[in-house]
Amino acid sequence: MTPIVLALIGTGAIAVLLVLIVVGRVHPFLALLLVATAVALLTGTPVAHLAEAVQGGLGRTIGHIAIIVALGAMIGRMVDLSGGAQAVARALVRRAGAAHVPLAIVIAAFGVGIPVFFEVGVIMLMPLVYGMARQTGRVPAVFAVPMAVTMLTVHALLPPHPGAVAVGGALGVGAGRVLMLGLPLAAFSVALTYVLSRPVMARPLGCAPEIRAIVDEAGEAAGPEQGSPADARLIAAVHARPVHPGEIALVIGLPVVLMIAGTLASDMMAAGIARSVIAFAGIPFVALGIDVVLCAWLLGLRRGMALSTVSDVLAAALPSTAGIILITGAGGAFAQVLVQSGVGDALGGMLSSAGLPVLALCFVMTMILRVAQGPTTVALMATAGIVGPLVARLHLDQTHLALLALAMGAGGMALSHVNDAGFWIVTRMAGLGVGEGLSSWTVMTGIAALTAFAGTALMWAVL
Repeated sequence: MTPIVLALIGTGAIAVLLVLIVVGRVHPFLALLLVATAVALLTGTPVAHLAEAVQGGLGRTIGHIAIIVALGAMIGRMVDLSGGAQAVARALVRRAGAAHVPLAIVIAAFGVGIPVFFEVGVIMLMPLVYGMARQTGRVPAVFAVPMAVTMLTVHALLPPHPGAVAVGGALGVGAGRVLMLGLPLAAFSVALTYVLSRPVMARPLGCAPEIRAIVDEAGEAAGPEQGSPADARLIAAVHARPVHPGEIALVIGLPVVLMIAGTLASDMMAAGIARSVIAFAGIPFVALGIDVVLCAWLLGLRRGMALSTVSDVLAAALPSTAGIILITGAGGAFAQVLVQSGVGDALGGMLSSAGLPVLALCFVMTMILRVAQGPTTVALMATAGIVGPLVARLHLDQTHLALLALAMGAGGMALSHVNDAGFWIVTRMAGLGVGEGLSSWTVMTGIAALTAFAGTALMWAVL
């Protein structure tokens, strides 16, 4: 087939994918598999090789991210049920003072958001938001929207979140390097977004009656619901011996330090036992596995809980990861079909002829897909499939490949609106109407995306 025909098939596939997800409300996992199979058939992939193309891409992607997502979910669940997020946030609020409560909650969200998925993190910190709204007399959105934007920034840019891990795997760059560059970038983006968005948040915002009723009843931040006997025993144990913010800081910081140290050791240390040990501990699943053991001891066993109870709490985190892992895997199948069929090469050639630098191309393409279809992870995986062949021809080093992954992450958080589940979670829990959500949350996600891309472009120019 000619490059033009292949490019038309690829463009049509993306359009069909968007229609299925946005208009037809087809689950992204099913939509991605259907479209990937159709593209393989239309581009002449032999039927005998079709299963290998689709299942191979899905299997490789899941093999790369499943263990990381599962371990990250276990850590997040222990932090959630222990009340650790609220402990960190309350400590920051005490230190910052009443005048800087929104900033303190943003800082807490940044730390808590590293090991915890976006939706879970928002729900974890919302009781604190309600308590602060009650104490200050301000509407919850003043605290909730900046907090949620911070969570989204960390979710889109940093491993172990599935989109960042999957794109890093697709581009062939290690999670440690993405973390090493992504942490300062995320901090820069969050700080600049907080400053630039103050006029947005200074406008009067409302509060839905049902949320106002919750705020009026909120005292101390409520603990998580006791969903099982194991959960109840963990909650009782931490109530008897409350979690210290320093313990949560250790849990959050350990895997980050290990992964960054592993990357630095591989780049800078001479071959030997020390380098091998540090590099081994810096492998993402090893670092997170070590952190799960630390969580189990620090937040459970150390407080008198039985190992079987702690194990039950950790295992309960796994069902919630199934959908995330499968959607990301299907995105990998779609990306693999685009590459194997030559569609990725054709689309990459057309896009490169548009004159956009590759960094801007990654950002713009991901942003377009994110705005059109909603889920960040799907947009990231589709972009990786489209620009992957183009990037492969550039022979970039690991640092610049990591920056491309971060540029995609920046585009993947842009302009969250009504087709994004995150929009409804934030606006409903903050008590905002649709119009207020678009004028606050959507605008702030756009600002955050632009600041993250600006930081990425600056690093690209300097490094």
